[in-house]
Amino acid sequence: MKLVCLDLEGVLIPEIWLGLAERTGIEELKVTTRDNPDYDNLMCHRLAVLKKHNLGMKALNQVVAKMSPLEGAVELIERLRPRFQIVILSDTFYELAMPLMAGLGWPTLLCHRLTFSDDAVTGYVLRQVDPKFHAVDAFKKINLPVIAAGDSYNDISMLQHADVGILFRPPKALVENYPELTVATNHEELGDKIECFGSSL
Repeated sequence: MKLVCLDLEGVLIPEIWLGLAERTGIEELKVTTRDNPDYDNLMCHRLAVLKKHNLGMKALNQVVAKMSPLEGAVELIERLRPRFQIVILSDTFYELAMPLMAGLGWPTLLCHRLTFSDDAVTGYVLRQVDPKFHAVDAFKKINLPVIAAGDSYNDISMLQHADVGILFRPPKALVENYPELTVATNHEELGDKIECFGSSL
């Protein structure tokens, strides 16, 4: 059996924080892992913005409630499921992402947790440092071939450590900085590449 590890936001669902930025008009929330490779710095920035504007889980949940999978994402999962085990490796949070899993057919999701005081988001708890890399590493140690796909800086260690790493609709800088990684520009192409590489593993 072969494993496909997929990033969540930007690959299967829209960026949650961009959705909050669009809903509230707060430009400071438009920064994502595609822009800032330092995840702790990025999350501290986001939490400070939430506090500054008195936004809590209610506002985040309202954004998530209006979201649906990206066009082509459900078809990709359905296409791959008969041939691969699928695991979602994400730097999002269970409290935000779980309502969206039903629309994807409930794939396995490994991510982080938020902490709260009433409605206020007070912090976050990482599952572990560099969790995507360590998940792929653990899968490989039990002799599971891994194909991984992601779109941001926080996916690079996972993509480089997988047997095959695929950048999905990446920003230009990622393509230039990591030319060894293959690129897919849509879900159909991503499915084609996964199936092609999977047949040779």
